[in-house]
Amino acid sequence: MEENKDKTVIDENKAEQNKKPDRNSIKSILKSIFSLTDDAASSDEIRTRILDGGRVTGTNACVLFCAIIIASVGLITNSTAVIIGAMLVSPIMGSILGLSYGTVTGSSPIIKRYSLGFLTQIVISVGTSTLFFLLIPDKEPTSELIARTQPDFYDVLIATFGGLAGIIGNTRRDKANNVIPGVAIATALMPPLCTCGYSIANGKWHMLVMAAYLFTINSYFIYSSAEIVLSFLDLPEKMVLTKQERRKYIRRKRWITILVLIPCFVLLGVRIAMERS
Repeated sequence: MEENKDKTVIDENKAEQNKKPDRNSIKSILKSIFSLTDDAASSDEIRTRILDGGRVTGTNACVLFCAIIIASVGLITNSTAVIIGAMLVSPIMGSILGLSYGTVTGSSPIIKRYSLGFLTQIVISVGTSTLFFLLIPDKEPTSELIARTQPDFYDVLIATFGGLAGIIGNTRRDKANNVIPGVAIATALMPPLCTCGYSIANGKWHMLVMAAYLFTINSYFIYSSAEIVLSFLDLPEKMVLTKQERRKYIRRKRWITILVLIPCFVLLGVRIAMERS
C-alpha cells in the first residue's frame, strides 16, 4: 500500500514536471535561432572580406572619389535618389569594419593601417567636397544638407542596428548581398562628410559641427556593433583578455560611449524645450 502511494506521488511529480516548459529546451531553441556561428563563413574568408573591403588604395580610392562627387551633387541639387546612390558606392564603412576586426584580434598593425586609412578617407572626402562647393555657383543650403545637421538619438539606434546587420551580413557563409546595400543606405557616412565640405566652403561653422557629430555617431556605433559581433565568432587569432584587462576595457568603452552620447541628449533636451515653448 505504501509502495503504491509512493509510486502515485512520483507519477504526479513527473506529470507536473512535464506540464512545465523545459527552460533549457527553450534556451537552446532561441540560441539556435539567433546563433551567429552556425552559418558563419570560415575565419580566413571573414578576414579576407573585411580587410579587402577596407583598403584605401586602388579601386576603393577611385570609388571613394566617385562617391564624394555623387553625394555632393545630390546634396546641392536636393536629390534623395542621387544621395542614396552615393551611399551605396561609398567604401568608408569597410575601413570601420577593418578597424573593428583589428581591435577584436588585438592586431596593432591592422589597427594602425585601418585607422590611418579611415582618417585618410575623411580628409579626402572633406577636402574634395570643400573644393567642389567652392567651385559651384549654388551656395544656399538645401533641405538635404540641413537634414545632415540635425543628429538625434534615432541616429544612434540606426547606426547600432545597421552596424549589427552589416557585420552579420559580411560574416555569413553565403554573403547576404541584400543586407550590405541596405546598411549602406541606413547608416549614412558620405553625406555628412560632404556636408562638412559644404560648411567649410561657405563658412557655416554651426553646420560643420553638427554634420561632423552625425558622422561621429554613425562611425562609432557601427564600429562598436561590429566589434560585438566579431567577438562572438570563433576567430583563431581573437585576443584573449584577463578579467582585469576586460574590466578596464569595458570601463574605458563605457566612458567613450557616454562622451559620444552627451551632445545627443543635450540636443534632444534643447529640441524638447523649444517645442514646448
